[in-house]
Amino acid sequence: MKKIFILSMLSLLGFRGISQGTNQIKFTAKITNRNSDTIVIKGANNFKQVIPINKQEVFDTAFEAQKGFYRFSDGVESSTIYLKPGSEVNLTMNAKEFDETIIYKGKGTNESNFLAQQALKDEKFQNEAFTKDEAEFSSLLKEKNKSDLANLEKGDFDPEFKDALKKSFEQFNEYAVQEYKNASKMNSFVGKASPDFDFENYAGGKTKLSDLKGKYVYIDIWATWCGPCRAEIPFLQKTEEKYHGKNIHFVSLSIDKANDHEKWKKFVLDKKLGGIQLFADKDWQSDFVVNYGVTGIPRFILIDPNGNILDADADRPSSAELQAKLDTLLK
Repeated sequence: MKKIFILSMLSLLGFRGISQGTNQIKFTAKITNRNSDTIVIKGANNFKQVIPINKQEVFDTAFEAQKGFYRFSDGVESSTIYLKPGSEVNLTMNAKEFDETIIYKGKGTNESNFLAQQALKDEKFQNEAFTKDEAEFSSLLKEKNKSDLANLEKGDFDPEFKDALKKSFEQFNEYAVQEYKNASKMNSFVGKASPDFDFENYAGGKTKLSDLKGKYVYIDIWATWCGPCRAEIPFLQKTEEKYHGKNIHFVSLSIDKANDHEKWKKFVLDKKLGGIQLFADKDWQSDFVVNYGVTGIPRFILIDPNGNILDADADRPSSAELQAKLDTLLK
């Protein structure tokens, strides 16, 4: 099941920096099992701070930034922080347990610690509440919202931070309700025969989904213009390599517009994309795409060897959950 974090809600707020002058911010991070030798902090107005690791294996720098929300990334995962003029942020984390181990110490870090803990609460809520019936889900969401607001009010936080988080909570509630409905719909697909398709194959001719029966089929619905789609490609390539020769087909279904057909072909060639590369006949309006209720990409679908749906909204290639599932299916 997909994670719904308050961090996603903050992205809807556009990481709005609150312009009340700038001041130096000191930032250090000690990360075990790190994924990269650099971390990147991004914010509003194209703010970007790249922090390399030093000889002591610590990320250490100072920079000028406006007060507001920022996002730091180690190249694999990311989290939201709140920076204020004069802050002295000391981050410790185990990258293998990214969200669970984030701890901030130092001046001006109360807000960032709240965000880190809130992310875990949001994930826990989803894992528990999304399995309930609609009435219980609504009750749990109401209780969560009450608790979130109470924790926010009693905390020693910046007033602008509080205002932004209240808006974020409202958006989270709306988003959670919609995602619950979507998850319920996707769960109703499980075990049913998948809609078929008959699309152009980059390798030549056309390919039907029914042609691929006898093996599991993992479908990536994507487009060349989609940044998050492109970000998943390296992970998909590694997954294809890991399970090469196993009982599974990897299908990438482009929903680029017809006038971007040549762009798609060039992209497949230049990036040396593997698997089965297909081009949908009517982009977003292709019957297969519509039947699965696709409203955002990338979208992943997992189908069993009999052509029945295992997961209508499967995990991404970058997720450990997908690897675990495929290891079980293909053992």
